[in-house]
Amino acid sequence: MTKAEFIEKVAKDAGISKVAAGAVLKTFTGQVTKTLKKEGKVTLVGFGTFSKTKRKARKGRNPQTGEAIKIKASTGVKFKAGRALKNAL
Repeated sequence: MTKAEFIEKVAKDAGISKVAAGAVLKTFTGQVTKTLKKEGKVTLVGFGTFSKTKRKARKGRNPQTGEAIKIKASTGVKFKAGRALKNAL
């Protein structure tokens, strides 16, 4: 499902305009991003938890040349599905 299809379905289900549904989605993703940056965790009971993860710097190999390379430390996002979401699937 694309972002446009998602917005269309949300608008139809909620009985609101596509513009309003798009604004809600934009606000939701913005708030999740801000909260992950600041606090590192967003929990939506029944749906799931978004959490910030840290990866240490490590050594790797260039698959084309086989040369050893250094991979910098990085930050990523992990999602763990909640019970209600797991049961719905």
